[in-house]
Amino acid sequence: MTDLKDKVEKAKDKVVGEVKEAVGKVTGNEELELKGKIQSSKSDLGDKVEEIKEGIAGKINDMIDKKKDEK
Repeated sequence: MTDLKDKVEKAKDKVVGEVKEAVGKVTGNEELELKGKIQSSKSDLGDKVEEIKEGIAGKINDMIDKKKDEK
């Protein structure tokens, strides 16, 4: 039963994520588009999504720190 529940959850994440991504593109909302991409990718990438998000957060923090140091 858990396997079916996991499949349904992954399918839901994929569909909802793709809708968010499309709405983000149409409205020019890059944040919503990105959230949609992340959500739809969760079904394909599984646990690696958290690792990817951590990497992105680290790069953003580095960029912000660099801009602060330039001032």
